[in-house]
Amino acid sequence: MEDNNNSENPSSAENIENSSSVEIEEFKKQVEKLQNDYLYLKADFENYKKRVIKEKSDLSKYGSESLVIALLDLVDNFERALSLEIKPENVQSFADGIKMVSNEFKNVLTRFGVSEIPSLGVPFDPNFHEALGTEPTSEVPAGHITKVFSKPYKLHDRLVRPGRVVVASAPTKPDSN
Repeated sequence: MEDNNNSENPSSAENIENSSSVEIEEFKKQVEKLQNDYLYLKADFENYKKRVIKEKSDLSKYGSESLVIALLDLVDNFERALSLEIKPENVQSFADGIKMVSNEFKNVLTRFGVSEIPSLGVPFDPNFHEALGTEPTSEVPAGHITKVFSKPYKLHDRLVRPGRVVVASAPTKPDSN
């Protein structure tokens, strides 16, 4: 009987050894597949990073292309206006042409998200205005803007240039001595 057990043991040990080597081979194949997948994803991610860097660089370099094209049309209109010989009989049409170019310029800015922040007569706001000084007046309440030297503008919702303004102060009362 002992011989019978001994003869069964080697074959079951062999079966276990064979099934273990099959499992090991399967694990090796899975590990190799996972390594290949990892290397592919790593290479793909590196390519993605390079592409994003290039796109960001191109956007920074050429992002304002459509604005430049619109401004070049304005330059053409200004050059046409300036090439005109100004005579007493065409002064009014010259002035009208310059006004049209100015309006076109404002439309281009608006089309690209630039907007003027109204200032004259409104309360001074340090978020949008830079006070150049004060002036005593009774035309507008104290703390309101009386003069605008440069208008404030924003690009979409961001201030790109604060307005340079003069702010009203209460008028001084003459001394009654």
